[in-house]
Amino acid sequence: MFQYKCLNPISKVGLDRLTGDYVQTDELAQADAILVRSAAMHDMELPENVKAVARAGAGVNNIPLEKCAEQGVVVFNTPGANANGVKEMVIAGMLLASRDIVGGIEWIEQQKENENIGKLAEKQKKQFAGCEIKGKKLGVIGLGAIGAMVANTAIYLGMDVYGYDPYISIDTAWKLSREIKHISHVEDIFRDCDYITLHVPLLDSTKGMISKEAIASMKEGVVLLNFSRDLLVDETALVEALENGKVKKYVTDFANPIVAGAKNTLVTPHLGASTEESEDNCAMMAVKEIRDYLENGNIHNSVNYPNCDMGQCMAVGRIAINHRNVVNMISQFSGVLGGAGMNISDMTNKSKGNYAYTLIDLETPATEDIIKKLEAIDGVLKVRVVK
Repeated sequence: MFQYKCLNPISKVGLDRLTGDYVQTDELAQADAILVRSAAMHDMELPENVKAVARAGAGVNNIPLEKCAEQGVVVFNTPGANANGVKEMVIAGMLLASRDIVGGIEWIEQQKENENIGKLAEKQKKQFAGCEIKGKKLGVIGLGAIGAMVANTAIYLGMDVYGYDPYISIDTAWKLSREIKHISHVEDIFRDCDYITLHVPLLDSTKGMISKEAIASMKEGVVLLNFSRDLLVDETALVEALENGKVKKYVTDFANPIVAGAKNTLVTPHLGASTEESEDNCAMMAVKEIRDYLENGNIHNSVNYPNCDMGQCMAVGRIAINHRNVVNMISQFSGVLGGAGMNISDMTNKSKGNYAYTLIDLETPATEDIIKKLEAIDGVLKVRVVK
């Protein structure tokens, strides 16, 4: 029997995929797993019983990844589950920035009492006219799940698409349209593109990547779209560029005092993944990850531990060990098990940065004494009997 705690409302479609072996609890101390969306976890103290945290979404800025890793708590996210919802918002943002649709709607609202509104609208519509996106150059910075979808859709809409991502995965590369031009230097996108959309994670290396200097190198009248994180952009410099006309429009999903109400900005209240379908997809993926980890010890889509999969356990016993990525760990595990006369039928070890994960299948069940000896090894963070 497993217990889980939801720090935010989680889609019922996802929770319904939990079997009768799972019970929801309000007590953090009793939870084996935590499901979260936006709740801030940095000041939370996680009890020893917690084994995993699953974020129903891609961003994990609200979760203390290093702290969790040190406690042997695997943190999952759900990359791609909300990609289509965000992609549609990006496309909508491009259309709204190209033609003053919002301004036109607001003008009509102001004239609603005018009996001659139809004729007046014909006279005034020129002030809301804009351009089509077909034939324009779009630069996509970051070709992950969302960026790839945006790039492919823009091709179908007749845009000339340039993609930049030095870390593109083979999986994503196969899914990209052949018509997308792959760019080696992001500066080429700044210089040549009419529209630029950001789809990169917020890291030390990407924070403020749209700097005053980057903005200065962009085309006159460029449209910038940001549905990733606000801190990717020096928004103070950007507001200045919006005021002097260097940047035509800034479309962002992140409201803050700098951009709210600023000239030529379109700010939405973090609506990117706010669709029923996205919330359902994220919840289903998060639940699937939690179940596979708790029931089989397998890791998929973790942000602080390596992916590791040994399938469903068919052996008599299986143990999972979260540990630091240091030398001589495997030989110490084998020594403890061999010293107790326990035979290993299968084993895998994976590492990611400073942390590693080992799954071991045994021909006999692990005893409490064996678990204590494994826990006593320097560098071991958590040992769990999966079966």
